[in-house]
Amino acid sequence: MTEVTDVIVVGGGLAGLVAATEIAEAGKRVIVVDQEGEQSLGGQAFWSFGGLFLVDSPEQRRLGIKDSFDLALQDWMGTAGFDRDDDHWPKRWAEAYVAFAAGEKRDWLRAMGHRIFPVVGWAERGGYDAMGHGNSVPRFHVTWGTGPGIVAPFELRAREAQKNGRLTFKFRHRVDTLMMTNGAVEGISGSVLEPDSVERGKSSSRKVIGDFTLRAQAVIVASGGIGGNHDMVRQNWPKRLGEPPKFMISGVPEHVDGRMIGITEAAGARLINRDRMWHYVEGIRNWNPIWPRHGIRILPGPSSMWFDATGKRLPVPLFPGSDTLGQLQYIMSTGYDYSWFILTQSIIKKEFALSGSEQNPDLTGKSWRMTIKRATNKGAPAPVEAFKQNGADFIVRDNLGDLVSAMNALAGNDLLEHDHIKAQIEARDREIANPYVKDAQVMNLHNARRYIGDKLIRTAKPHKILDPEHGPLIAVKLNILTRKTLGGFETDLDSRVFGTHGEIIGGLYAAGEAAGFGGGGMHGYRSLEGTFLGGCLFSGRNAGRAAAKAAS
Repeated sequence: MTEVTDVIVVGGGLAGLVAATEIAEAGKRVIVVDQEGEQSLGGQAFWSFGGLFLVDSPEQRRLGIKDSFDLALQDWMGTAGFDRDDDHWPKRWAEAYVAFAAGEKRDWLRAMGHRIFPVVGWAERGGYDAMGHGNSVPRFHVTWGTGPGIVAPFELRAREAQKNGRLTFKFRHRVDTLMMTNGAVEGISGSVLEPDSVERGKSSSRKVIGDFTLRAQAVIVASGGIGGNHDMVRQNWPKRLGEPPKFMISGVPEHVDGRMIGITEAAGARLINRDRMWHYVEGIRNWNPIWPRHGIRILPGPSSMWFDATGKRLPVPLFPGSDTLGQLQYIMSTGYDYSWFILTQSIIKKEFALSGSEQNPDLTGKSWRMTIKRATNKGAPAPVEAFKQNGADFIVRDNLGDLVSAMNALAGNDLLEHDHIKAQIEARDREIANPYVKDAQVMNLHNARRYIGDKLIRTAKPHKILDPEHGPLIAVKLNILTRKTLGGFETDLDSRVFGTHGEIIGGLYAAGEAAGFGGGGMHGYRSLEGTFLGGCLFSGRNAGRAAAKAAS
């Protein structure tokens, strides 16, 4: 039998949960379908660090940070670099999202029980001019509870809606077709996959045990991106970033496969900016993996020295934490798909954080006692020390000669010359004696430590890399880590999807990563960070409210 409801949401990640709860609370009936099991509810948001982009927040003001809508919009537009005819709706979404981040976003979340860690992080610092890429001020607000803490309020709302009969979950339901009539969506059909109790994030069975058909007045596609599908990442790889990497690791599970994007496009939806993507360059292989090719991103402070595969220091302003896509473009221009950090024990214990809820048990578990140890511990946080000891990409030695030899052995070549590396480190070390210097990275360190948040927990006191008092020396081989799709289905501000001829497709909406977080790519070419979860929240809310209003 064909089941009928008011609205169908495809995808049980953050955007889908937000949309579904808005629909249910508007008094409409909604069915959420997802190819994964119930244990994967919340999607990629669950695994995240929980960072949110907020503007002129109480947390910022308490730390002496002066922010405003105008400054944030200037930073966003300088970062996005909108330059295409297709950027009309992405730009409108960007303007609306920055207004949301400077307005009701924090209070809306807080009313649901969401809380924020009081120290605001400073991501994507740029280093160009005032109208270029980067956050002029710290804006990265970490959710108290990390990814699970951002999912929890919406899962709670969804469970309440489920109890009162307005929301139904259909897990292990994989969509194969969007059903269309006279150019409008009337439902979905697909395959029922066998139950699988595999741990969250691990690859689940694809054995089909049945089929299904669901009809509704509206369908919201919130199925995520393509980061787990390396073939699709390479297929869409932009020429401006060079050739795609031969070796990549995955920042998302295998089921983030882009399959629903192809199905929706085949139904006539207009996909734009598919060559815009966001992949990290500080990826390390997980020594205790959950999904295939599982990688973790280092969230670095500003002090580590960064070298390309040939041993040349990355150019200004490509310092740790400055410009992710600029770093990616440079690294791929070298002809190699990896690079190196060289640092000290003093740097790693103060500056290394790992992205991901499972890598931050103190913040995820909401333990103030454990969190305070970040500032007081003699060693690095336990998950970082575990990677230092067990990670395939970490090398620890007492002297530079042994370190460089081990780096060449790990890379399987002899590209690094000890004397060349030593000369660059010694030149940098000579700049440490004075607070006024010409080395731009050292200038950056002094600037960072003027911000109390960085001085407390994110930036080591400037010191010489080759000073044995701060040893041992550490090298980290950095891999390209797949993560986010920045392009997506073109939508208006109600999340209604455009067709290939510029028409609105009746009944079809898109939210989250499938919609480029709004409009088909509200980030443009680059992100300011803390904006992916926020884009899921904002686009999911818009889609849910609009679809509920449209359902009679």
